[in-house]
Amino acid sequence: MRKQQKGFTLIELLVVIAIIGILATIVMVSLNTARQKARDARRVSDVRQLQLALQMYYDTNGSYPAALSSLKPTFINEVPTDPDGTSAYRYCVDATLGYHLGTRAIGMENTDATKPPLSTDADRPDTDCATGGFAGTDPVYDVTP
Repeated sequence: MRKQQKGFTLIELLVVIAIIGILATIVMVSLNTARQKARDARRVSDVRQLQLALQMYYDTNGSYPAALSSLKPTFINEVPTDPDGTSAYRYCVDATLGYHLGTRAIGMENTDATKPPLSTDADRPDTDCATGGFAGTDPVYDVTP
């Protein structure tokens, strides 16, 4: 008579490990998508915060600043940077048209241009500012006064 052995066979262990690996891959893909959407939401929030600070600066001084750094510390504590951590938001000012403020195209490439926020942004061309202009065509989120 054979003795009952307790434990798992090698096949059972391999099947469990394979299932865990598949589930971990699915979770990682979902997390990367969520991280990208969070970065895009932060970009839009930062641009709107800067837009508000620019308007307060204009109300106080009668013109827009030459650089975003002029907003601190009176109108904004710190000028936000892109969530990628290496670049600043794009900004140019024109005496007749006001300012052009926006994000970089990188990071918003999976955002549908027919839905907010890209459907409600300015999409201003890069020829509107004498210096420092940038194309606001999608997938760049850009605003003007």
